[in-house]
Amino acid sequence: MRIERSVAIVTGAGSGLGRGTALELVHRGAVVVGIDLPGTEDAISRTGAVPATADVADPDAVATAVATASELGPLRILVHCAGRDGAVRLVDRDGSPGSLDAFVDVIRTNLTGTFNVLRLAAAAMSATEPVDGERGVCILTASIAAWEGQIGQAAYASSKAGVVGLTLTAARDLASRGIRVAAIAPGIFDTPMVERLPDPVRESLAASIPNPSRFGRPSEYAALAAHIIENQLINGETIRIDGALRMGPR
Repeated sequence: MRIERSVAIVTGAGSGLGRGTALELVHRGAVVVGIDLPGTEDAISRTGAVPATADVADPDAVATAVATASELGPLRILVHCAGRDGAVRLVDRDGSPGSLDAFVDVIRTNLTGTFNVLRLAAAAMSATEPVDGERGVCILTASIAAWEGQIGQAAYASSKAGVVGLTLTAARDLASRGIRVAAIAPGIFDTPMVERLPDPVRESLAASIPNPSRFGRPSEYAALAAHIIENQLINGETIRIDGALRMGPR
């Protein structure tokens, strides 16, 4: 799929991986609609994208954002970066059961939100005419926590494992419509989630990454997303981008 002059949606475009991806696609000549929560409009506009506000798990709000993108031309590209963290244990330190509400909140954003955005974008792509044999490309965001969830990541790891499971299923589901689906599983990236950590913790995390021993950059995620868009053979796969990091239990 050619990026130049294609209409793209990037979720989570106000910061982190989404912002880096919006910048990259705009730089490559795409018309980008950036979706994020209210209050991010200025940050999205500074990437060169058209801002649209939506909770990714809200069907009506996302449908409106997809319609906004489709008014700019045939929707061809989705890069879904929106997500959240949240510490959830099965049994808390005081012996009480872990919070079901907290678990459900993370699943709602990370997994239900992914499915919601994917289904609405794919439906819009299905209505377009194929270009070079395909109608669109959808890139989801998983995490290495899908395989190596740490203590306290019951909700986050479960949600990201769900994204991995969704990716191949969606690729097969949408194959007849000429729409590819792939996912990127980042390791530790320099995003707002990591910025909130104390400096000693950040330094320890960076040192744990074999090579290079530093946090990933949003621009590196974006470069991989751009390659997936342009490489027609990448479909149904989840690609790790983590500097060979394999997370321990803590």
